[in-house]
Amino acid sequence: MTRAPSTQGRGLLYRLYSSRLRREIEARTVPHHVAMMIDGNRRWARQLGYTTVSHGHRAGAAKMHEFLRWCDELGIQVVSLYLLSSDNLVKRDSQELTDLIEIIADLAETLSHEPGWRVKHVGRAEVLPPELASSLRTVEERTRENTGLHVNLAVAYGGRGEIVDAVRSIIAKHNDKGGSLEELAESLTPEQIGEHLYTGGQPDPDLVIRTSGEQRLSDFLLWQSAHSEFYFVEALGPDLREVDFLRAIRDFGDRDRRFGS
Repeated sequence: MTRAPSTQGRGLLYRLYSSRLRREIEARTVPHHVAMMIDGNRRWARQLGYTTVSHGHRAGAAKMHEFLRWCDELGIQVVSLYLLSSDNLVKRDSQELTDLIEIIADLAETLSHEPGWRVKHVGRAEVLPPELASSLRTVEERTRENTGLHVNLAVAYGGRGEIVDAVRSIIAKHNDKGGSLEELAESLTPEQIGEHLYTGGQPDPDLVIRTSGEQRLSDFLLWQSAHSEFYFVEALGPDLREVDFLRAIRDFGDRDRRFGS
């Protein structure tokens, strides 16, 4: 497991360390697509004594906005954020879920005003509360023509469900053309499934980062991350620092990617 450096604060030592990391990254490969699993928001709120975990979710959302700016500054072109899983919609208590819905809508709205950024919802819009689904549609439409940083917001998302939806889409399209099941079985390829995922047409993530020390995928981008590199950070989501992020990028640049070989 990768641990954050002990340097704290934003003083001279921090700035020097950050500058050194940036110089080291310049000589390495920067990932095209980074996926982020922000975890630990609830623990962060409880450790600080907040009465509700919504304080942690708001702090986590603010950190994700900051994280996206770090990515944009380094020239990363696509970032996927795991904000709300399909399981969260049924497992979280009603007040926490209500707060999360508001926080996610606010974050999406804020990101849509970043110059050049394109924001896309990935997940099942039909299971979301109508007001959040509408907000995500509005943001997606507003930023559709932008060509800068592409931000995927995984909301009401589940990797297994995404694969099921992709296969259903392929079957429906094949059926509309009058094809048989035998023909479909013979023609089905991994590339075809990839084209029908929520992220169809996008590059797969090169690097997946997860905060809070947890080391599991939690049903995030299961298909797309088949050959991704993984980096686990001890810091809770709202405590993630830019140097933690830069260390992840430096580490990625040092790895010998074998793509399953």
